Formats: sequence, structure tokens, C-alpha cells
Amino acid sequence: MKVIIIGGGTGGMCLAHGLRRAGIDVAVHERDRTRTSGLHGYRVGISPNGARALKACLDPELFATFVATTAAPYETLAMLTERYRTLITMSFDEFPHTGDEPEDREHNVSRMTLRQVLFTGMEDVISFDRRFTHYSQDPDGRVTAHFDDGSSDTGDLLVGADGAGSPVRRQYLPHATHTETGLVGIGGKTLLTERSEALLPEAVQNGFGMYFDRRGQFGITHVMRMPWGSVDGPGSNDEGLTGWPGLRFDNTTDYVSWAITTSRTLAPPDVLEREGADLVALAGELSAGWDPRWLDLIATSDPGAAVALSIRTADPVPAWTPSTVTMIGDAIHTMTPGRGAGANTALRDARELRDRLVRVRDGELGLVEAVGEYEDLMRRYSSLAVRESLEFMNDNGTARRPVIGPLSVLAQRTGMRLVDRIPPAKRRMARGFQKVRDSELV
Repeated sequence: MKVIIIGGGTGGMCLAHGLRRAGIDVAVHERDRTRTSGLHGYRVGISPNGARALKACLDPELFATFVATTAAPYETLAMLTERYRTLITMSFDEFPHTGDEPEDREHNVSRMTLRQVLFTGMEDVISFDRRFTHYSQDPDGRVTAHFDDGSSDTGDLLVGADGAGSPVRRQYLPHATHTETGLVGIGGKTLLTERSEALLPEAVQNGFGMYFDRRGQFGITHVMRMPWGSVDGPGSNDEGLTGWPGLRFDNTTDYVSWAITTSRTLAPPDVLEREGADLVALAGELSAGWDPRWLDLIATSDPGAAVALSIRTADPVPAWTPSTVTMIGDAIHTMTPGRGAGANTALRDARELRDRLVRVRDGELGLVEAVGEYEDLMRRYSSLAVRESLEFMNDNGTARRPVIGPLSVLAQRTGMRLVDRIPPAKRRMARGFQKVRDSELV
């Protein structure tokens, strides 16, 4: 059995590792031209769902490398007004968890670093600069992937792991559409120094901050303290990180990852076309009236790291008949960043599909039967993640309506401050945050 994976992102590479460990032939085709192409330095939170998938699919030493290269764990999550007035503060000790092993914990990862971990040792599996155009079903039941340079690759199963704009999905499920949420996000990175740390509220200098303004906009900050100066090695403290091949491709230093999410009605029509210093300036303009320290944090960020994206969500799709083509991650269930579940759901997809393909290898399931089992399960848990993520990030315009807007903002802030004073209510809120990030808590 040979599996062809289109896309070398988080889910696709996790699946590739799991299949190769299981002795299943696998080939990954990635559209980026090189191992270091693209903007991959932003923070991603790996939840217990994601960590368990990585442990199941990666070699033990590589999983230990993943753990060793994550940033310092967060101490607090704080929600504040745009003027840095605290609404609610939660210790991460208050968040429910199911164990104390690395796979039971939250991990803060630079996307650039995670990418290099997942590429490590897979040089014979992944091909770069491969732009998928379409697939064809062969008379013998196999499937062939075609690329824009005229080349092709044939296998028993084709997996689309090619993101929200998936060409695999467009051909296979052309009726699987997306809906715009009405929101657009601008994100950036600021080098973490004593000066930039002082620009953050004290409650989030070792954690995650969320900032809500009176127009329905909100910002986030993630403080990323990377381990390069204090961790000695992949897997244990005596092996030396210099032995990790991915390190020479990863120049991640300590940084603050920031973002502001706004309504398309407040942003200029060309927001998605802007870049660099122009985009950083726009983030500052949208934040006019926020705390001066927030404005300073944005103004001193790296213009080359600024990015804008439209926030959209996958529409529900009726169950389809399984075949020798399937999908994982954003290719089939694009979701907003509202619950931080996108990458983790893709990792769970990889694990669930890998487990069923191992049963095909062992003669316990037919290939199409295995794909159908995976897709039935995936539709159930991913629909929850998509729905929960959309509830947190959807522009209904209430905050900008006369009279009703100010009242809704006042009610939101009063509610948060009330929850902050009632420990059981705060624990319920923490559990709500976690329920799509740790399936064992659902």
C-alpha cells in the first residue's frame, strides 16, 4: 500500500511520520519551494489532542525533540479592555487536564520550529516545489496525483492535507464551501526585550492576553520564551540540541506574537493586499484609542513578519461516499482561530487515519472501509470544533450599533468581572475553553 499526501503542513507531516513508522509507503508533495519557505514563525498552541497525536505518530526521540523545543509554558490567561483594565484573570493551573505526561499538557510552539521538527528525518519522503493540479482514478483502482510540471505520482490512497484552499477538495467535493465571518486579522511579531515586555500588562508577561475594545475588535498577545539558551538536547539534557538537524533552519528568538481582529466594515477594502510597514501602520490605525503601550508594541514590531488574513469557516457538508481520496485538516474543516483548535484537529485527523490504515496493513479492514470509518468519526469531532470556533469569532456588528452597542459592551465587561469573582463560574469558563482542545474532557 502506498499513500500520497498533498501538503507538508502540520497534519500532513504528522500522518507521514505515523505511516512510515508503521511500515507503510508514503510520499509527501509540498508546494513550498524549500524547507524554509513561507512565513512560519507565529505561535501555535498544541493541546493534549495534538500532543497525543504527535506522540502516537512520531519516533520517541523526535517527540522528545518536539517537547524540548517548545516555548516556556504559560502561567496566566487574562482578558482586558483595550485600555489594559483587567476583566478576568485565570491561572493555567485552573484549566482541567487529564494527566502530567507531556502528551497531557498544553505546549506553546513556534510554527517555524514545529515545521522543522516535522521535516527532520523525512528527506526521503517529502518533495518540495510540487504544485498539485488534479488527480485521476486509474482502471486498477489506484489514484494518480498530477503536478504543474507535468509529473505525477500513483498510489492506493490520496490524502488532501493542502489547507483551506485545497485543490484536492475543490475537485473531490466541489460543493464543500466556506463562509466569510466578516472578520479580518492582522498579526505580527515583536522581539521580546526588557522594553517590549514592559509594554504588556503584568498579568500576561508570562502568558496569553486577550483585549476587547468598544467597537467589537479584539487583540491577542502570546509571549514566546524559546528554550535555546537553557535546553541542552532533543529528548534529554545530555544529547545537545546541536545534534538536531532542524536547528540550522530555525532562527526563532524570544518574541511577542500579537494580532488584532476587526470587522471588514472597519478595515479598508485592500487590507488583504497590504504588507510590511503599511500593514503594521494599519494595525496601529485600527487600534487608535487603545493603551499607548499596545500601540508602541505594534509600532516596534518586525514589518517583514506582518500578515493579514480573512477569517472564514467551513460550511457543513452532508456525508459523502468514501473512496480512495480523503482529506485532513483545513482541507476539509477550515475553522476560525477562535478556540485554537485548527492545528490540533488536523493532528487528531492524522492519528485517526493512521490508526485505520494500520488495520488495512494488518488485513483487518479494506482500504475504502477504513477511509469511511475515519471520515465518519472525523465529521463528528470536527463539526464540534468548527461550531465552537465560530461562536467565538463571528462579526454580528452588535458592538457598533447605536444605544445597543454600548449596552452590549457594558454587559460583556460586567459579566466577565462577575465571573472573575466566582471561582466555580471561572472553572466552568476554563472547561469551556478546553472542551474542543482535549477530547478526553468532552
